[in-house]
Amino acid sequence: MGYSAKDIQSVGLTNQRETLITWDRLTGEPLYPAIVWSDARTIETVEQLSKKSAKGVNALKDICGLPITTYFSAVKLRWLLDNVPIVQQAQKQNRLSVGTVDAWLIYNLTGGLENNGAFVTDVTNASRTMLMNIHNLNWSQEALDFFGFEQLNLPQIVSCSEIYGLLFDGSLKGVPIAGCLGDQQSALVGQQCFNVGDAKNTYGTGCFMLFNTGEKPVESKNGLLTTVAYKLGENLPACYVLEGSVAVAGSSINWLRNNLGLISDTRHLNELASKVKDTSGVYFVTAFSGLFAPYWRSDARGTICGITHFTKLEHICRATLEAVCYQSRAILEAMNNDSKTPLRTLKVDGGMSNSDLCMQIQADILGIEVDRPQMRETTALGAAIAAGFATGVWKSFDELSNINKDERTLFESKITKEKRQKMCQGWEQAVKRSFGWANPQTTVATHEKLQII
Repeated sequence: MGYSAKDIQSVGLTNQRETLITWDRLTGEPLYPAIVWSDARTIETVEQLSKKSAKGVNALKDICGLPITTYFSAVKLRWLLDNVPIVQQAQKQNRLSVGTVDAWLIYNLTGGLENNGAFVTDVTNASRTMLMNIHNLNWSQEALDFFGFEQLNLPQIVSCSEIYGLLFDGSLKGVPIAGCLGDQQSALVGQQCFNVGDAKNTYGTGCFMLFNTGEKPVESKNGLLTTVAYKLGENLPACYVLEGSVAVAGSSINWLRNNLGLISDTRHLNELASKVKDTSGVYFVTAFSGLFAPYWRSDARGTICGITHFTKLEHICRATLEAVCYQSRAILEAMNNDSKTPLRTLKVDGGMSNSDLCMQIQADILGIEVDRPQMRETTALGAAIAAGFATGVWKSFDELSNINKDERTLFESKITKEKRQKMCQGWEQAVKRSFGWANPQTTVATHEKLQII
């Protein structure tokens, strides 16, 4: 593009958020493979923790804004301490360092153990651990005590936009790392959702809708998460969002390709799905690791309903796209109920948003306008914006007004209200049929606790 390394003023970093890494603070070496955000091995840990409080899965919600589910980092750490001896030993000997992916990367990119690398995490990633108080943006001793965590080496919590350290090696040696956000908050910044009421939906491995609520956290009454949106400077206030998460989005396409061998790639899926006008009554609930907001059912599992002799691969492919769109609608309805102000336009980005068919289905199912930018990698753009603010590339939101604004595509609903309602009723019936497949011996009462937020 005509630039050289010396032209780069700063680097921003963004990452999948709840994934947990543990390492030895005396050697700098990892102790166990990272446990990814969508990993559901902790379902029994969730059940045990929820019994510790009369509030059940909401035991810490007033502090961290999050329910106890398999999703968040602290639950993964509890599992490690209960099941992995080398991690247990490191904690007993006060050698256990814990962080999300951003903390691990910044630590190593700025020099690691041998060169005093920066051990920090930004407020957006920290807000997904269940260990940060979202009101004062500090680690919560009450949350640490609840999980039984002692002698942990936790990173310092910092803003999303400040210089954390300099790259220690490589072609960008000496360039500051100056921006850091969790991927979904980074996409929010990349979409410039800086005003109260702005919302975006990112279609990646999972699907994540964020709704800006301003400088005060808003508690959801409809199963959404309260979390930090961004803090774009050490001395600036934090902003908050309501968030709804879909565990499986683009990964369902990978499942059709890799596990079943039914398609060759995403383009093939779109070609097949476009050959039929609807799914002919087929619904695919992609609950491979449970259902997130607003259902919060860790016991749900993947279910395909409505199959007949008439069903073809084309119907399954279209149902796979529709699954993401239905779950996004459920989240949007919860956001509308919490905010009392119905959303009129949804900004979208991420890999699946490249599909015109998927975005048209989304507009049909939502019944509102879907707004897609020409450059869909807004997660990377958000990290760049944060780094740019820290190093003076931009000084105000107004200076961003022309970035990624040209040639946006608007999708509008093409189906009737009656057809939309009928389709969504079928989806809700299919969702109910997905409940109870994980740990079927678990009592119904426990399932009800998991459902009530």
